[in-house]
Amino acid sequence: MKAGPSPSGPLAIDLRDLSLTFETAETPVVALSKVNLQIKSGEFVSLIGPSGCGKTTLLRVMADLVRPTGGDIKVNGLSPGEARLARAYGYVFQAPALYAWRTVRRNLMLPLEIMGVAKPEREARARQYLAMVGLEEFANKFPWQLSGGMQQRVSIARALSFEPKLLLMDEPFGALDEITRDHLNEQLLRLWEQTRKTVVFVTHSIPEAVFLSNRIVVMSPRPGRILEVIENHLPANRTLDMRETPAFLDIALKVRRALRAGHSYE
Repeated sequence: MKAGPSPSGPLAIDLRDLSLTFETAETPVVALSKVNLQIKSGEFVSLIGPSGCGKTTLLRVMADLVRPTGGDIKVNGLSPGEARLARAYGYVFQAPALYAWRTVRRNLMLPLEIMGVAKPEREARARQYLAMVGLEEFANKFPWQLSGGMQQRVSIARALSFEPKLLLMDEPFGALDEITRDHLNEQLLRLWEQTRKTVVFVTHSIPEAVFLSNRIVVMSPRPGRILEVIENHLPANRTLDMRETPAFLDIALKVRRALRAGHSYE
């Protein structure tokens, strides 16, 4: 494995020799093997690799949705279970997971209702985060009245509404058309620049990973291992036109070579 330098400063994610084996009726399936990764608070880190390599599984371990079978993990200095109970992270799924019978505003406020946040504060946060994703005019619409991209923006606003330090995003734009995906990539980058939350982002897209990330974590085919951590020093205030520049293409080539090396290793 080739890794970039260990980040300095407070760690949002600290993985040490993390492994996960699923027991099945036939034979055990090793999903993750000896994963070591440190993510500094405020970073935007993308996980990329072939289908079935364990990207989503690793994200689910961070969220305490799956328990590892070996190694150690800390999320903002806590165990994943403690971080979940402390509501230290927001999770954005591949599908928006909105309730069809609740308006956009009421979908966004649902976690706040569960947390017992007072109604005036819930409504204030709904206005704030819908404005942040450019959907304040759609607050009283229902999810079925929105496009797929707009629904996913509601999902992101909902994940931000209870103001977690960490945002876990599982391929949130994978099912969208290219034009919508490009637009949401730009919006997400602006949101990250505005909030400076730690983001761990799963993707299959090399251009998406390079456009969004500080660092790109390349994973191997199963069992999931980290093949390489690629530093991305592209400047802030990135635009989509930057994807045609030599600097951007050079980083994309490094990611592509690392993915290819992973397949060759297997």
